[in-house]
Amino acid sequence: MRKKEHFVITTLKQAKRVIKLVVGFTVLLLGCILLALPGPGILTIILGLAILGTEYVWARRLCKRFKDGANNIKNALFNNSKKVESSK
Repeated sequence: MRKKEHFVITTLKQAKRVIKLVVGFTVLLLGCILLALPGPGILTIILGLAILGTEYVWARRLCKRFKDGANNIKNALFNNSKKVESSK
């Protein structure tokens, strides 16, 4: 009986992992398509990477690079606007 319980638990974990993989890559592919079509392509790509990041380190790193780049852009925009306002 113990082996059967272990088998069921292992199978459920593998099924969850496969579902995350399929959903993550589907969302990532949809994001790539939305880059050419009207829609939130970059946000969809980040969402797909976040889903894949629960299982894969490469996706987690790539998602972190997107976040760092977005923070750099935000800081550059807000810092430049403060310089423009103070020079007036």
